[in-house]
Amino acid sequence: MTTPSDSTKQPNSRSAAVTQGPNRAAARSYLRAAGMQDADFDKPMIGIVNTWSTVTPCNMHLDRLAKDVRAGIVAAGGYPVDFNTIVVTDGISMGTAGMKASLISREIVADSIELAIEGHQLDGVVCIVGCDKTIPAAAMALARMDIPGLVYYGGTILPGVIGTKEVSVQEVFEAIGAHAAGSLDDAGLKAVESAVCPGAGACGGQFTANTMAMALSMMGISPMGANDVPAVDPAKGAEGERCGRLIVERVFAGDTARKYITRASLKNAAIAVSASGGSTNAVMHLTAIAAEAGVDFGVEDCHQACVEAPVICDLKPGGRFLASHLYAAGGTRLVAQRLAEAGKIANVPTVSGRSLFAEAGDAEEQPGQQVVTRFEAPVMARGSYAVIYGDVAPEGAVIKLTGHKVDRFEGPAAVFDCEEDAFHAVQDGSVGEGDVIIIRYEGPKGGPGMREMLQVTAALKGRKVENVALLTDGRFSGASYGFVAGHVSPEAAAGGPIALIRDGDPIVIDVTNRRIDVLVDLEARRADFAPNRIRPAQGVFAKYRAAVASASQGAVTIPNPPPAQIPADLAACSTETAAS
Repeated sequence: MTTPSDSTKQPNSRSAAVTQGPNRAAARSYLRAAGMQDADFDKPMIGIVNTWSTVTPCNMHLDRLAKDVRAGIVAAGGYPVDFNTIVVTDGISMGTAGMKASLISREIVADSIELAIEGHQLDGVVCIVGCDKTIPAAAMALARMDIPGLVYYGGTILPGVIGTKEVSVQEVFEAIGAHAAGSLDDAGLKAVESAVCPGAGACGGQFTANTMAMALSMMGISPMGANDVPAVDPAKGAEGERCGRLIVERVFAGDTARKYITRASLKNAAIAVSASGGSTNAVMHLTAIAAEAGVDFGVEDCHQACVEAPVICDLKPGGRFLASHLYAAGGTRLVAQRLAEAGKIANVPTVSGRSLFAEAGDAEEQPGQQVVTRFEAPVMARGSYAVIYGDVAPEGAVIKLTGHKVDRFEGPAAVFDCEEDAFHAVQDGSVGEGDVIIIRYEGPKGGPGMREMLQVTAALKGRKVENVALLTDGRFSGASYGFVAGHVSPEAAAGGPIALIRDGDPIVIDVTNRRIDVLVDLEARRADFAPNRIRPAQGVFAKYRAAVASASQGAVTIPNPPPAQIPADLAACSTETAAS
């Protein structure tokens, strides 16, 4: 295999292994049938890997965006070739067994990008992405291959409208809870359902898709500004053409993905996630990208980013505005400018060919905008999440800090061994105020697939249950908010302490001291503990279960992921807990 380290300076040095010389006549015959002509064989071959699908608004327009990318590649002197890969949409699969496929799809997308590009020895790649997992998957593949590449996000959906109120998909999940509580009738539920997704684009808040789109722009592996433009905005076409031109420029310059995916750029991305009030899923995705690139960057680095960067964006799920409002206000460039002015981020190279600070310097702030504030008057004085440890999570858990001001919660455990049971208990009022809801056996191995719990958190909000906490070894959607902690590690299926908790056990969640503890002697139970029979899995689900690492290591399936970073003062069990 030709690699950047042993290739020449020729822009088609990888594809030459397929296209050049008499021994490659058979390969050229196939390529001629596909449209290549004599002059094309000397051009760099650029893969366009598309996650287009008609199943979801997040990805249904990406085939159109590919036309613009192709035009940019041709104009810059490259030859484009197209591949497609899969998407599993969280919004449709949420709350069903299908959601188990979502996180697994991240690995499949990354693997398929690698196979398509390496199988044809292409010189560069543009990854066109939409729904949540396709975005980090693309960056993971580029980090793994370390060839010239960039990620182009299809853009946010525009707000839906009910009366005079702008709404997003967040409202429909909360409407389900309100309907179950009797405060919203069938007609009202249908009105919300019919309004929240008005057309193409990914979920409109600073949920996982828009969070990761911003993170990759801050990382430099997406061109600054390209990801911000909403899916149906007329300006999107020009951004696609720019991405096509830029990838050819990167190939001619010999700039490969790991020039942009570094410890400094990953920290920039984590800082932006915190400052924007972004999704906790970013912790898992950034650590996975780092693992693929061989960069020492883990969950503690993500936590430190939140210590350093209070929330300065008033975005849903915890705030008032949507990603389209951020675009109008000044976009990711404006957020980067604020971060640079405050000394929160480092100046790193980007695939635009300009530095991050140069890109931030071009920010144009909309007069009177209220979406992005300054650090002197933040939306929230702390970051958007924290990594915490303790008896329940010796390897860590990620707790959301947006949408509430709670620092400590103590209550009895209400334990469920799957998401469905917890959802039904919320809907029928069996659990509620004061409880610590625990949903386990939903981790990477236990699911398998580590489902998101938006259906449960949204049902609580819809029923107006406010004084409640939720812990899980699964995940939370970017649209979830409230006092919730996911990614509890080790997971129940791996024998983690969360598997030993019983109904009624007193749970203490202490954000200030970064602990989740249970006031019983868990180890005394372990001798008599018989784990629940893990749900059977077959096919790709069984393969994933056999290969996947802990959520604290990014839930990657590559060999030998880096060890979790656990501060020594937080790794041990609390002596007070043991005494209790």
